[in-house]
Amino acid sequence: MVYDLIIRPQAEAELSDAFNWYEDQVSGLGSEYLNAIEAALFAIKRNPETYPTIHGAIRRCLIRRFPYAIFYCVEASCVVVLAVFHVRRKPADWKKRR
Repeated sequence: MVYDLIIRPQAEAELSDAFNWYEDQVSGLGSEYLNAIEAALFAIKRNPETYPTIHGAIRRCLIRRFPYAIFYCVEASCVVVLAVFHVRRKPADWKKRR
């Protein structure tokens, strides 16, 4: 079963900010970041239970090559992306988003 994907506005803003930052560093790096995010989201949609539960029902998928993680929960047949956080940020920031 492939789950539907809902990306919350805060998570979309985080994606955009990270894309812009990487693109400012090296042209094309922002696109590589988005490709890594897209691959992770595809894997999550195919099998969301693969990734560990880290707080209540919230799961985390680490992004390859980039120090980011996707925090999400599964609600019925939907995956809800709560945050796309740099791994060095304070965890308390995404915990209040549920």
